[in-house]
Amino acid sequence: MSPKKALVAGLLLTVLATAAPLVDLATVDSIGDHVRSAYPDWSAADVSKDRTAITVYLVAVGVLGLVGWLTTLAGVNRGKRWTRWVGTTLFAVGATVALIDVSVGGEAYKTIVPLFHGTLGLLPALVGLVAVVALWRRPVS
Repeated sequence: MSPKKALVAGLLLTVLATAAPLVDLATVDSIGDHVRSAYPDWSAADVSKDRTAITVYLVAVGVLGLVGWLTTLAGVNRGKRWTRWVGTTLFAVGATVALIDVSVGGEAYKTIVPLFHGTLGLLPALVGLVAVVALWRRPVS
């Protein structure tokens, strides 16, 4: 796979992962269910605060990821030498955040980020690995 195709795929998956918490909030509210499951005695206001915090975190991480994909894609399109190193660094940061999201718990949470959203956040990281390998295999301009 070409670096550009991999980067576009990662960008699209990140758009999906970034939009998913917002769609969730407006529809099924699985993030709210996740909070209520961990803290059944909390008031609706407390559940709402935690649900909002988790949603804002996921969207913020997604937006930062989009900036990273776009930056790396711009570097590839312009044939910049720094693209390999920037892409590799951004992959390492993104993969670390994705692994933290699926593994870190707190107080009553098994994981703070609900499993669905954590798993969805891993998909761009997997494509990021493909992109990094493709970046290092192509000739430098």
